Amino acid sequence: MKRGKRYVEAAKAIDRATLYDTAEAIALVKKAAVAKFDETIEVHLRTGCDGRHADQQIRGAVVLPHGTGKTVRILVFAKGVKADEAQAAVADYVGAEELIPKIQNEGWLDFDVVVATPDMMGVVGRLGRVLGPKGLMPNPKAGTVTMDVTKAINDIKAGKIEYRLDKTNIIHVPVGKASFTEEQLADNFQTLMDAIMKAKPSTVKGAYLKSVTLTSTMGPGVKLNVAKLMG
Repeated sequence: MKRGKRYVEAAKAIDRATLYDTAEAIALVKKAAVAKFDETIEVHLRTGCDGRHADQQIRGAVVLPHGTGKTVRILVFAKGVKADEAQAAVADYVGAEELIPKIQNEGWLDFDVVVATPDMMGVVGRLGRVLGPKGLMPNPKAGTVTMDVTKAINDIKAGKIEYRLDKTNIIHVPVGKASFTEEQLADNFQTLMDAIMKAKPSTVKGAYLKSVTLTSTMGPGVKLNVAKLMG
């Protein structure tokens, strides 16, 4: 894959054999984010978990103190009073069964997070094949299946992100934008790491975190010193 001049220049500052401290890694990633748009800063955590075992699954959510820098569009499945609550909390879309054909048949997916009240999960379940592969299915562990729709919406708007293992047992999560200060990114990163450490399954054998890499959307990856993170 041919890389652009900017990427090549940015990559020169990063030694692939070095494991960096958090502060240094954040500074390097920010410097390497030279695209013409505000790049997202992401963390990729390679774990020693085996997601095929239910007791080694990792899934949860955490509110980043400085948010993600992204405007999140929220769809809420609710009825009656709960639908009114969702409207009042300024959810982007609120509805029930009538949204099923729009999503299933028309391919409408103009939303980033789906929240549902427990009584609506039977309806939402019918969208499993569409929402599941896109990681949009509401989940109690992530706080997106709840009767307290107001809190769910407020948390998401405040910068709540969901983390989960993918098929290769890696967790990919955004921790902000390149325009954030180093302090903001460090705060968000630490908040995420605290949550990930708390979520460690007791059944994991060997190393829980095998590698942690920080990267921007278009920039090179910077590897962190895992031993120090866990120290």
